[in-house]
Amino acid sequence: MFKTHLIIAWRSLKKQPFFTFLNIFGLTVGMAGGLLIALYIYDELSYDQMFTDAEQIYRLDADIKFGGSENNTAVLPAPMAGVLESDFPQVEIATRFRTLGSTFVTKSGTLQKVKLSRTTYADPSFLELFGIDLLVGDSETVLSEPNTVVLTKTAAEKFFPVDEALGQTLVFDGGDIYTVTAVIDDLPRNSFLSEYSLFIAMEGYADAKIAHWGSHNYNTFVKLKPNTRIADFDAALPTIVKTYVMVWAQTVFPGVTEEQFAASGNYIRYSTIPLTDIHLHSQRTGEMSANNSIQNIYILSFIALFLIVLASVNFMNLSTASSLKRAKEVGIRKTLGSNRYTLIQQFLTESGLISFASLLLAIGLTLLILPYFNDLSDKQLSLPFMSPGFWLMLLSATILLGLFSGSYPAFFLSRFSPIKVLSGNGGSAVGGGKLRNALVVFQFAISVFLIVATLVVYGQLQFIQQKDLGYEKNQVLIINDVYALGSKTSTLKEEIRELALVEEATLSGYLPTPSNRSSNSYFEEGVSDQEKALSMQTWAVDHEYVATLDLKILAGRDFDRERPADSSAMLINESTLKVLGITAEEALGKRFYSNMVDTDQEFYKVIGIINDFHYESLRETINPLSLVIGENPGLMAIKLNAGDFSQAITQIETIWTQLAPELPFNYYFMDASFDNTYQSDQRLGKLFVIFTVLSILVACLGLFGLAAFNAEKRTKEIGIRKVLGASVGQISFRLSVDFLKLVGVAVLISLPLGWYAMNKWLEEFSYKIEVGWWVMALAAFLAVAIAILTVSYQSIKAAIANPINSLGTE
Repeated sequence: MFKTHLIIAWRSLKKQPFFTFLNIFGLTVGMAGGLLIALYIYDELSYDQMFTDAEQIYRLDADIKFGGSENNTAVLPAPMAGVLESDFPQVEIATRFRTLGSTFVTKSGTLQKVKLSRTTYADPSFLELFGIDLLVGDSETVLSEPNTVVLTKTAAEKFFPVDEALGQTLVFDGGDIYTVTAVIDDLPRNSFLSEYSLFIAMEGYADAKIAHWGSHNYNTFVKLKPNTRIADFDAALPTIVKTYVMVWAQTVFPGVTEEQFAASGNYIRYSTIPLTDIHLHSQRTGEMSANNSIQNIYILSFIALFLIVLASVNFMNLSTASSLKRAKEVGIRKTLGSNRYTLIQQFLTESGLISFASLLLAIGLTLLILPYFNDLSDKQLSLPFMSPGFWLMLLSATILLGLFSGSYPAFFLSRFSPIKVLSGNGGSAVGGGKLRNALVVFQFAISVFLIVATLVVYGQLQFIQQKDLGYEKNQVLIINDVYALGSKTSTLKEEIRELALVEEATLSGYLPTPSNRSSNSYFEEGVSDQEKALSMQTWAVDHEYVATLDLKILAGRDFDRERPADSSAMLINESTLKVLGITAEEALGKRFYSNMVDTDQEFYKVIGIINDFHYESLRETINPLSLVIGENPGLMAIKLNAGDFSQAITQIETIWTQLAPELPFNYYFMDASFDNTYQSDQRLGKLFVIFTVLSILVACLGLFGLAAFNAEKRTKEIGIRKVLGASVGQISFRLSVDFLKLVGVAVLISLPLGWYAMNKWLEEFSYKIEVGWWVMALAAFLAVAIAILTVSYQSIKAAIANPINSLGTE
């Protein structure tokens, strides 16, 4: 029987090549889009799952409000890990990381320096906690001594063969010598440690041994014992504040109590986050790697679901659109003895055949698109052909999709009355109009929603690109790793400043685009009350910093090389004034100090007020910031004059090579670094555009099918109207207006939903656009225009048909 169904299904599909093509094309697009998104989501959800007992590993976070600023950090004080192991019986093991950024490393006995981009201090326990095996080395002694390191396989091979790595010595850019005690395999790309290649013994880092509870610099992880309730562990964390943090605070603020601290509106709260949740649920200061957002996953999941459902709805509409042609077939088969169950089997076989054909084409289309999709999403996705689970899920989903897509047409076509359809009243036998209309409304509601989302995402990205950031990011070249030149950094800067194509240059590791930064607590001279503390970032810069970045001096003056006293001067931003509640004139001349423990405090005198500039993502508000004169030559920012940038870069590289031939020359432009800050949002915007276009395409197929069905059903009506004098335009309008009503209903449903959803998305940004009426109007216009273009072909085709043929269909 199945073979018979299959043969009949094949013949039936061949008889209607156009509708068969539309069905297969729609399902192929939907399945390929869904498959791509599924691969992306699976990769995102798999982050950090590979570590042993990953479900028992947690990172500790801190939420702090002090000195007028609120900070949500992924880093904790140095002594936290030791306290967790000693005071909390639930903790099996704890470990810390103190990230460093890039490091230049030279193999002893050679001159060529190799840059390892992501390096970190680490406790030896990190290997045990995460279950990382050694390729070579002794797990009992690794990282237990100062000046020892662990390398990843790829990093080790830059210096020597892996099996010869133990005992080899490396010279760091500061001149310190380190011994290799172990090599580990490269860490998986979907782990938070994937970019780290050098792990340095924490034992040799003096700051890690200081019981300073006010400094937060260490990513701290714990592995809890089996069957530990995380809620019980979290409930005990506040005792750390009372037992340790407040005791330390009393050495800084004598007599302060926890109650006074809280009464000032300040707080310190420690919490945990599962290791496997970090990538999608954490966007804190001090993250060890770039994270995504679970909201993006939800959005893409809905898009994938919508694409597949839209494709299924198309199948239903296109199948019912051709139902008049199948009506007589059903009538004859029922007359000859076929029962409804057999007919349902027949039609489901047809839908199954289309689904499997679409599956094969979808896999081919996915393979074709995957390289471009990987470039767009910054992934290394591939189809897991060797995984039985992949094929099981794919085949199961295809069968379900075939049943879902074919269920309505099967039950719809199989219920035709043979008497009606064989007597020539097939048109009246074909019903189901309300359901088909509802499906079209559903399709276009989704499409309009995605149009709104796309317009808002791109509007926000354009706003970010065009917003006045308060500093100059164009034509600014950044040279990396300037600190590695040591005493030659000043020479580098002065020689570069003399170039004709260079307007100005500054040496500082602090830049508005991503760079090293942290906050300090400041107090006005004569004040020591914790309630009046000012939490403020302090950037060490040189005298040319303000001019290079084109910052604005709103009051007072800039640093002056001719004034030696400026070594203890300070520039503050407008936000500092707001927190202090004073005017610029009142702030000038005030003196602030930071180190309350030191009896010989260093005071900084405010000499100028600079404009607020966005040194954080536009998701964050601008917080208090100060600039002071200091040595921090991690980077060099060079403001270029208009002209040949390639020539300027060549000249700068020549100077670099002359001063440090053993060091690689690395540079980037500040505007590119700024764009990278919003890379995930830009990817989301591009994905929105692609899948919105696909959803509109699939929805249009459904509308096209319904238009074909409607035109075929109203053949005689059209013929009569033409005989009575109706014009082609009048008939086309009458055939189209019914569909425009459906699109109008879809617009009314989707616009409020789109407005609400995108306003929720924009809440992530402190500086954002408003979802204006024009966004809603443009989305509605596009939906109506697309619908008119889709329907017009069938309407005009029916309107220009010869009425003799229409009226002769009896």
